[in-house]
Amino acid sequence: MGFLTSLWNYILVSAPFLMFGLLAAGIIKAFISVDRIKKAMGGKGIWGAFKASVLGIPLPLCSCAVIPTAATLKKQGASNSATSAFLISTPESGVDSIAMTYGMMDLPMTIIRPIAAFFSAMVAGVLQLVFKTDKFVKNEKPEVKSCCASKKKEVASESFSKKLKDSFKFGYFELVDDMAVWLAFGILAGAFIDFALPANFFDGLHGWAGRGAILLVGIPLYICASATTPIAASLVMKGMSPGMALLFLLVGPATNISNILVIGKYIGKRGVVINVVAIAVVALVFSFLTDYLYQAFTWPLDFKVAHHDHEVSSWWEISLAVVFTLLILRSLLLVELPRRYKLYKANKKQSSSCCG
Repeated sequence: MGFLTSLWNYILVSAPFLMFGLLAAGIIKAFISVDRIKKAMGGKGIWGAFKASVLGIPLPLCSCAVIPTAATLKKQGASNSATSAFLISTPESGVDSIAMTYGMMDLPMTIIRPIAAFFSAMVAGVLQLVFKTDKFVKNEKPEVKSCCASKKKEVASESFSKKLKDSFKFGYFELVDDMAVWLAFGILAGAFIDFALPANFFDGLHGWAGRGAILLVGIPLYICASATTPIAASLVMKGMSPGMALLFLLVGPATNISNILVIGKYIGKRGVVINVVAIAVVALVFSFLTDYLYQAFTWPLDFKVAHHDHEVSSWWEISLAVVFTLLILRSLLLVELPRRYKLYKANKKQSSSCCG
């Protein structure tokens, strides 16, 4: 019963902010096309890396979804510097994860998180320029579109109402479908940590050893930015320092082993190594800096989820929590489960045909 209470508290706290973040993500996706992103990422040198770093912060793309977008941008002429900056800042942050950070943690962490994401991306972009990694990658010719095709595209521009409808569809259905498994895991894991672990459980893990362990686990594995937030909030409430929690928030979404292998085709092995090193080093720097800031300014770790069980929830909080739960269950039961089953059947059919 205690676990269910913790789980419901986590849903109540996260639902209003995540629902707002999902709507904002849908609006951004509907009103900002890939072509606009490509134009915004134009420009050589540090300026291109800067624009890509800033542009990636609010975009609602997880580590898996950002790969095809970055690959398209690279094929259309974006530099390794701009592509790398976009690849890092986008999954590390996003309007949905920023909103959820504020909802479950506090204002300082909400501000520090996207700033750290920007510097991770910017440092990686600058290092790509310093080591001139573009010359080690075969340049693919940009896709050439005829003027007729562009005219048709202009004629077929969508109305405002259609884009608004697409915003809701993307934010509350497509985006939830993409992150449902990890988001459910994050909330369940956060609630379990809150319920099962004693207070001050992580008190001794504030040095290099604990941070090294987070890097070793976080770099090859993946968990989306929104899903890391409830886990990080629970870890801090059980004694982990906010700086170590930030380290987890940064490296978990930014990299995973499968995406590292895929993106190496577009930015080269040297480019991949530079990105991973930049993410790890900048995340470590901001980890120690965050701990220093919390201590120097005596910011209280007054996370909203820590005392929500002592408050009376309003009707709109409960309503949003129910809607949010239904959206997650819909994605898990009607989208993810059938997809996994089809994949299982296809693999089984393929293995039986091979044996036959």
